[in-house]
Parts: sequence; structure tokens; C-alpha cells
Amino acid sequence: MRSCGPSLIKYVLFAFNVLFAISGLGILIAGAVVLADVNEFNHFVEGRVLAPPIVLIVTGLIIFLIASLGCFGAIKESPTLLITFAVLLAVIFIVELAVGIAASVFKKDLEGMVKNSLQESIKRSNSEDTMAWDNIQQKLMCCGVDSPADWRTLSANKTLPGSCCQPQYIDSTVGHCLESPALGKDKYFQVGCVGKLKDRIEKNAIILIGVGIGIAFIQILGIVLACYLANSIRQERAK
Repeated sequence: MRSCGPSLIKYVLFAFNVLFAISGLGILIAGAVVLADVNEFNHFVEGRVLAPPIVLIVTGLIIFLIASLGCFGAIKESPTLLITFAVLLAVIFIVELAVGIAASVFKKDLEGMVKNSLQESIKRSNSEDTMAWDNIQQKLMCCGVDSPADWRTLSANKTLPGSCCQPQYIDSTVGHCLESPALGKDKYFQVGCVGKLKDRIEKNAIILIGVGIGIAFIQILGIVLACYLANSIRQERAK
């Protein structure tokens, strides 16, 4: 029994840490995908929007290190390493919980923040703003903040950019719609960008929340398992 107990503990904890390492890889990939997607429109969003995926990427890397510590602790049958493993899991869990709470609070102000950023950008209309607007309007198939009319009321030149044109109506020689009224519904995107950008950010937030919840359950299991196994090793050695 004395030899069987620790052996079983090694196998159980090793299997858990393989699963934990895979989950770390999953959370890292999810964070990287979301960061790449949101970063594409970073001209219009604050750093707070980019923070959660960055935290997940860092967490994924840390999870790999913690999983290695768990495997090492099981191999060495060290209660101290196993308890350290459990404490590190708890710390990561608290960090993820704090990020989740911060993201929930920030979500309430998301639309207002995005709308204000878009409006200020149209008013400036410098070369950097123009490039950013061309990118977002072409990628999200939208025009202006709430509608194409925003370019008439907010921009310096009071002219709609060519990126507001639907692709099939763009004349390649001039890069703009031809033979269409200024705000023509037949050839220009009519949906504003604020709603589409907000939806894009919230869609990514759902991905992060889903991944975070899954990781949280695994972490809680790891904390309980590590504490239980550390106690089992102590009892086995005390016999």
C-alpha cells in the first residue's frame, strides 16, 4: 500500500497537469486571437480593451510553468511543492477573477467610449485618422459613427471618404463611387461603425469569458486535488 499510494498520486497529478498545460495553451491561443482581432482597430479603442487578452496570454504562459511545477512536485512526492502549486493556482484564479470584474464594469461604458473616440477622430481627420477610418469602414462595412451623415456634419472637408462606398460600386480609376448622391443609399454603407465595433469587441469578450470560466473550473479542481494529494503523501509517510 505504501508504494501503491504515491504511485497512484503521481499518475493522477501527472494526468491533471497534462490537462492543465493543454488548457494553458488554449487560453494563450484564445488571448492571441482576440488581441489580433481587436488590435486591428486599436486607433479607436483604449488600452483597457486590449488589457484582458494580454492578461490571458501571460496567464497561459504562466500556466505552463505552474503545470511543470505540479509534475515536478508529484515526481518528488513533495507536499511543499504541491501546496506551492495550489497557492499559485489560487493566485492565478484571483487575477482572472479581478480581470473579469474589471471587464464587466468597463463594458457599461464601452459604447460611449467608442462613440466619443470615433467622433473625435472624424473631427481631426488627419492622415492617421483617415487610414484608420478606411480600415474600419472597409472591414466592418460601415460608414461614419452612427450614419454616413456624420462625415457631412463632423469632418473638416464635409466629404464622405471612398471607403464608405460598397465595393461593387467603386470606380477603380478614382477609388470612389461615381454618379451617386452625396449620401446615396444605393451605393454607400448606411450603418454606422459605432455599433459594429462595439459588437465586435463584445463578441471577443464572450470568447474570453467562456475560456476564463473553463480555466477557472480546472484551477479549482487543481487546488482541491493538489491539497488532497499533499495531505495523502504526508499521511502515507507518517505510517
